[in-house]
Amino acid sequence: MLKDFVFHPSTITWIAHAITVLLLSVRVIMKRPATGVALAWLLLIAAFPFGGAMIYLLIGERRIGRSRTTGIELLNNDYRKIADAAIDEGLTRVDWSRHAPAAEGMDQLGLAMAGSHTVSGSSFEMFSDTPSILRAIARDVDSAEKSVLMEFYIWNEGGLADEVMESVIRAAHRGVHCCLLIDSLGARPWWKSAQPKRLREAGVELKPALPVGLFRTLVGRTDLRLHRKIVVIDGDVAWTGSMNLVDPAFFKQDSGVGQWVDAMVRLRGSVVVPLAVTMIGDWMLESGEQLEKLIARADLRLVKPEGPADIQVIPSGPGQSGDGLLQMILSLINAAKDELVMTTPYLVPDESLLRAIRGAAGRGVTVRLIVPEKVDSFLTRFASRSYYDDLLDVGVEIYLFRGGLLHTKSIMVDGAMSMFGTVNLDMRSLWLNYEVALFVYEPEFAKQLRSMQQTYIDDSDRLDTETWRRRPFVHRLLENSLRLVSPLL
Repeated sequence: MLKDFVFHPSTITWIAHAITVLLLSVRVIMKRPATGVALAWLLLIAAFPFGGAMIYLLIGERRIGRSRTTGIELLNNDYRKIADAAIDEGLTRVDWSRHAPAAEGMDQLGLAMAGSHTVSGSSFEMFSDTPSILRAIARDVDSAEKSVLMEFYIWNEGGLADEVMESVIRAAHRGVHCCLLIDSLGARPWWKSAQPKRLREAGVELKPALPVGLFRTLVGRTDLRLHRKIVVIDGDVAWTGSMNLVDPAFFKQDSGVGQWVDAMVRLRGSVVVPLAVTMIGDWMLESGEQLEKLIARADLRLVKPEGPADIQVIPSGPGQSGDGLLQMILSLINAAKDELVMTTPYLVPDESLLRAIRGAAGRGVTVRLIVPEKVDSFLTRFASRSYYDDLLDVGVEIYLFRGGLLHTKSIMVDGAMSMFGTVNLDMRSLWLNYEVALFVYEPEFAKQLRSMQQTYIDDSDRLDTETWRRRPFVHRLLENSLRLVSPLL
């Protein structure tokens, strides 16, 4: 009887279930993730032990593989040498007396967490019209004499994006060194098109970032993506911001969210170098080439100050800066005294970020959050909405943008400091993706950013607290249920 019980299939399944839950629970606990993340994984593993175990082993840890870990360690050493050279050239001398009191502390935080100094003396030009952005990038590429460096999460065929591609081909034909690094998963349809072949035939060096496949699944997570958007021309001009290399009139037209709305900034001066080095470092990790040789081929050099803005470039991602980018964002929000305005397409904050936003509103800061009315992810849409009550309760003004999928990622504080770049206010951007953000200590930049944010507000509906609280119970249940697993999204 006992033997039959012990070897009964249901008993064996139960024992395997218990062992799986126990072993993986211990592993989750010993990895010390954020409390919300840990609880979400423990719940998933307990409820679906075998399926949950498989999902956890695939995407539960920020595994990047031994070779990439080694590459990042070497890269960090090279970054320190470049930073030392910038110090020797005086590019990190900033007159902090003309900035907000918190700015110098943020500079020290970025240096400690991400190894990145603020560099003094950069000029900027803000763009919020996609056709203008694509045409301006194509013009810059057509003017290139030495090098064109680009990295994007998505490249999509069609419209003005094709004009940018043709400009790169023309540059390669006239002997310009062209390197393009495009995410393998984000741009999967593009990689299957004829355009990569055309670029390579023209002499463009083209690589997929973070390739996916069965072997790579075994050594590292395949959902860790290169989400950066950087263009550098001749080491003199740089672009970054929220926009992928797509023409919104030809991109995801069947998603039901309207055209994507983005912003980019064109930069000259000292800040070009850290952006270029970020892209070249990413290329090094994929190619295995030495950073010094890549810098020489791109004819990259330290750029003299040109303009009023003091800017700190913070790259982030697994193996690079830990929670450095999150810490910088928290410091920026905590510095707000009068006004805090944020735009993000996806709002899935962790507890520290949610507390910081609520805390700003609680101490009397006018907090405005602008998000798209519709987003292209069902899960993220409802998970994001679960946070609205927490924000409305403390007086945060939430604006739902009607003019398409607002994709701009920005924070403006007190007309004095700003964040602008590729990072969403969600846990995926803050913990899993390779991102880049500019922390700009310059009132004129903040003024222009605030003006752009106001155009979004003018095309938005402010969320009414009483109306929001009368939404159907089914919606509230779905939102709060998805919030439980939001750390896994």
